[in-house]
Amino acid sequence: MLHYYISTLFWGWMMTFHPFYISLTDIRYNPEHQRIEVAQKIFWDDFEVALAEKYKVEVDFLNPDDPEKLEEMIKAYLLEMNEIHINEQKVLLVYLGYEIEEDTAWFYLEGNNIARPQVAKVKNSILIHQFDKQQNIVNFYLGESPKSLITFKDKEWGELRF
Repeated sequence: MLHYYISTLFWGWMMTFHPFYISLTDIRYNPEHQRIEVAQKIFWDDFEVALAEKYKVEVDFLNPDDPEKLEEMIKAYLLEMNEIHINEQKVLLVYLGYEIEEDTAWFYLEGNNIARPQVAKVKNSILIHQFDKQQNIVNFYLGESPKSLITFKDKEWGELRF
């Protein structure tokens, strides 16, 4: 619970002083369904820049001309920029969707048929190619308390041992 309050205060502070370039990724292992559930919080205006640069089109999260095309671009980008290996096995991530929350958006992915993690290798290169100062905080939950890492330019991978 303390982690939630710290995260909330941190994001409130960050949103006040944006343009800090940061994202938050929460990965939760769900033992009942043997899957990982991924939620990524990204400033949508920065994400518009990344998608526009990568796909050479104008992007508008709030009023998309073609919502299905936007979904396809988001899906392709997120699946390219995220990679997770659990116990040396690459996880097949599935894009589930997104929702806008003020200046940020939450993006959801999951991976199924996952054994209890002993070692997790995580690649998160969200926005790193667009913003030199981009940092991506990754929290991996096996229970209440997460293990965390930060990815950034020239360090897109991290490893967690449980």
